[in-house]
Amino acid sequence: MQQKTVFWLIWLGLIIYAFVFAPPNQPDTFELIKNLSTGQWQGINPLVISLFNIMGVWPLIYSAVIFIDGRGQKIPAWPFAALSFAVGAFALLPYLALREPNTQFSGQKNTFLKLLDSRWLGVVLTVSAAILVGYGLGQGDWANFVQQWQTSRFIHVMSLDFCLLCALFPALLGDDMVRRGLKNPQMFWLVALIPLFGALLYLCVRPPLPEASSELIPS
Repeated sequence: MQQKTVFWLIWLGLIIYAFVFAPPNQPDTFELIKNLSTGQWQGINPLVISLFNIMGVWPLIYSAVIFIDGRGQKIPAWPFAALSFAVGAFALLPYLALREPNTQFSGQKNTFLKLLDSRWLGVVLTVSAAILVGYGLGQGDWANFVQQWQTSRFIHVMSLDFCLLCALFPALLGDDMVRRGLKNPQMFWLVALIPLFGALLYLCVRPPLPEASSELIPS
């Protein structure tokens, strides 16, 4: 119950901060989002391009865990996972607050869950993230990014959202490791303490999720 309260408080604080204390929206915010979404990146700081696209990688990372976790929950996982592609931690925090601890997986994986459980998904996401991070760090203008972070609500809140997604992943990690028979505290802390690439590394190396044999499931 205490952990649930913490998640609700973080969610409420995030909303209040984003709409009350963050810098104001800039007149060109909608145009910037449209250009980022459609690949019209001319004149946009590569750091902003990289961050925006990484914010599309994070929901896939969470989906690789949250849909499996949702199999044993009273609430469906898909609305929160789907909304996270648009609003990130704003959508995932309510799921974390509403879910119950779940260290079991029952039944069989359907095609969708097999895809999310695949190590190849982790590899593809890791390569994509590495390219994006390399592009942003190698070509980006940090002075310009800091200036935008200080003046643009979109850039400011997106940066905060990225940090929260890094910090919240361990809330699902522990149960996912138990479901797979992983009793390795060193791995947990390695994944938890390395932003972004810790979670990606986990998706690449975690063993497949065991499932019930079809022979044991009545027809």
